Amino acid sequence: MIRVLLVDDHALFRQGLRSLLESEGMRVIGEAANGREAIRYAADTHPDVILMDIQMPELDGVKATQSILEIDPNARVIMITMYRQDRYVFEAVKAGARGYVLKDADATTLIDAIRRVASGEALLDADMAQNVLDDFRDKREELPSEKHADLNERETMILKLLAQGFSNQDIALRLDISEKTVRNRLSEIFTKLQLNNRTQAALYAIREGIANLE
Repeated sequence: MIRVLLVDDHALFRQGLRSLLESEGMRVIGEAANGREAIRYAADTHPDVILMDIQMPELDGVKATQSILEIDPNARVIMITMYRQDRYVFEAVKAGARGYVLKDADATTLIDAIRRVASGEALLDADMAQNVLDDFRDKREELPSEKHADLNERETMILKLLAQGFSNQDIALRLDISEKTVRNRLSEIFTKLQLNNRTQAALYAIREGIANLE
């Protein structure tokens, strides 16, 4: 059962999401009305997936996401936004959010996104990945610049599959290795490339030409 934390300042919207998710066999373990509550709930409950609204009082979703990921780099956050090109989405993805879902998306899209992220995937489409990379460049920010030549062939393949959206389980099946081995190799890849999370790893792989999303 996937354990979900809902973060949105509109009670009716949260109630609608709760009904939908519970009807799909998921468990809503908490609801937060602002970013500060979200940080506290996430630290206390360690949900499988956090659905995070962007615009909220007291502390917005981007800053809350940044704080949550500083506490737990493995936290899986999906941003909920009204607009595909929302500037805050870029900042959240750069911080390590697994992607975003539009508020007007249908139920099937949302449920699929939660299940994919719960299994370890990142929701990075080609346009979003490129926009985030452009944003890094425009602000003269850099992802770590260690050469991927430092990775061996197996590590490079794991990084490529990660960037293409495969979960740890799928990577293990494709490479005929255990999920534990995949997790260990990813930890080594992150250390070698000075990366903090799967989203940064996917962006790095796309930038370096290891993988593409087309």
